[in-house]
Amino acid sequence: MQNVITEAPVVEFAEVYRTLNGSVFQSDKENCWYIDFVGKLARFDYRSMMKLRKAIYAIDIEALLLNSEISPDLEIVFICACDHCYVLTLLEIIDFKTLLEGTFVMLELNRIIHDRVYRLSV
Repeated sequence: MQNVITEAPVVEFAEVYRTLNGSVFQSDKENCWYIDFVGKLARFDYRSMMKLRKAIYAIDIEALLLNSEISPDLEIVFICACDHCYVLTLLEIIDFKTLLEGTFVMLELNRIIHDRVYRLSV
């Protein structure tokens, strides 16, 4: 019997956007994004990333702050067809929203630059 040495696949990340509390990386090789937030590194494909964005943007922070009931200041963000779940405080929700907003701005900027450069080269 032979000993077979297998190596873990090398994944190359390109940082898309970073804040003080998190960062988003893109892997062109795997066609996905990795979000490093609240000590958790999670992998998202395009569809899951859009669902996450929609779920985070749908949280009404103002309503949570003005709620006078005695309730914990936590939100559970669960995305269907995705293995990841986040339990976030109000401050973490704000930080996560900022991280996602910056990420999508950078992705849109990258698309615009690519379109302009491609038009000039054709």
